[in-house]
Amino acid sequence: MPSGIRILSLPLPFRMGLVNCYLIPAATGYVLIDTGSSTARKELLEQLHKNGCDKDNVNLVILTHGDFDHTGNATYLRSAFGSKLAMHQLDSGMVERGDMFVNRKQPNFLIKSLIPFFTGFGKAERFSPDIFLNDGFDLAPYGLDARILSLPGHSAGSIGILSKEGELFCGDLFENVKEPGLNSIMDDPKTAAISMARLEKLNIRQVFPGHGQPFSWDSIKKNV
Repeated sequence: MPSGIRILSLPLPFRMGLVNCYLIPAATGYVLIDTGSSTARKELLEQLHKNGCDKDNVNLVILTHGDFDHTGNATYLRSAFGSKLAMHQLDSGMVERGDMFVNRKQPNFLIKSLIPFFTGFGKAERFSPDIFLNDGFDLAPYGLDARILSLPGHSAGSIGILSKEGELFCGDLFENVKEPGLNSIMDDPKTAAISMARLEKLNIRQVFPGHGQPFSWDSIKKNV
């Protein structure tokens, strides 16, 4: 994978923290991993333009899972930049219906009804992906020497992107807000543990989480 990874840290609604998007130079143009919340669209566009992105060179947007803070600007980027939107099929219902609980344990009715109001993920943000990314999907045709890993746990369709050099973009399987560890919000902890066990067999050097700072793989092994 080419050097020059740019971390775009965007605010969550109601000052609930930050979410990371990753802009990666590809053989032609850029690949963007995750898009932030629709409430942070202005900040996303400012950072994209600052890094030389325009409607002709953000060729692919990879969504690590279906949550609003990772997919909220996907539809806009497809319209304004012509980007192809790619994610795992098991999370596609979340963005097609605007419902983060399509394939998760169901919360009570009040919480479920209030979430769209707080997230800003309305009908305008719903979409159907252009590309489905299954386990082992090769990103070489899109200019990246990397492949897709299926990493369920946070959601059924959560994925990671693993480069040949051992850089893992893990979505929300891991976080590093206080220290590296499994994400504190996990739909299926047992499945997340299986995903972790799978990663232990791979050659991973650096981890780029959805929330918090990047960290070395050795540091996560000490905390999980």
